[in-house]
Order: sequence, then structure tokens, then C-alpha cells
Amino acid sequence: MNKLLLPLLVILGAAGCGKEKATPVEPQQPPDATATFTRVQNEIFTPSCAFSGCHGGTTVQAGLNLEQGKAYRNIVGVVSAETSLLRVAPGLPNDSYVVVKVRGDAAITGSRMPLGGPYLSAEKTSLLVDWIRRGAPND
Repeated sequence: MNKLLLPLLVILGAAGCGKEKATPVEPQQPPDATATFTRVQNEIFTPSCAFSGCHGGTTVQAGLNLEQGKAYRNIVGVVSAETSLLRVAPGLPNDSYVVVKVRGDAAITGSRMPLGGPYLSAEKTSLLVDWIRRGAPND
């Protein structure tokens, strides 16, 4: 290599070094304190999921009963029948299969829920996500 070219490359390489500007991260809003399990049950599970032939009655899909009095113990900290994800991973909505299914993410097995729609509104999905972000308490 040319003796003059080598020092020039070193200088140019060093000029490119330095501190990179960090991409600013938007602070995440705290979860809605009114996002309770009672609301999730009454506004999402009971009207959209917990009926015969789906996730209620005597024959439930994927072994998941979402009827009142049964739903909490069947989803929080329980591994999904379809993946290795927990149905609800407290504090981690993006790692909770229930959220993945209602959003219809590409990683789902089977169909988006509720099956055939109507799908959850943005407000109902936010309720579910915020409850999980709060740690999925049984409140």
C-alpha cells in the first residue's frame, strides 16, 4: 500500500469515530389505573369470548375457559396450548399470547381472535394491554 495513503486512511477512519447520537426514546405512558381484571372480564371476555363453542360452556377451544370465575386462573402465568408463550405474562403484553391473538400478529397459530370478528376495538385492546402492563392483578 502506498506509504502516503495509509496515514490518510487512518486519519479519515479516526474522523468517523466519535459519539453516535442516541435515538430519543419516547417515555411510555403509565398504564391506565382503571384497567382492571374485572373490566377485562366484563368488557372483553364475557361478551366476546366466553360462550359455548368458543371459550365457555362445556366444550372450550384450546382448553381455555374464559367464563367469569374461571378466566383468571386459566390465563395468568399459564402456557398457551398453541405456543411456548404464556397466555398472560404479567407486565409483558407483547409476550402475552392473548394480546398477540387479539391483535392478529404474524406470530399467531390459527386465527385472530375473536374468531371471525368483530375484532376488539383499539380501546378494548388498550384495556387488555394496560391491565397486563399493570402486572395482571386479579382486581
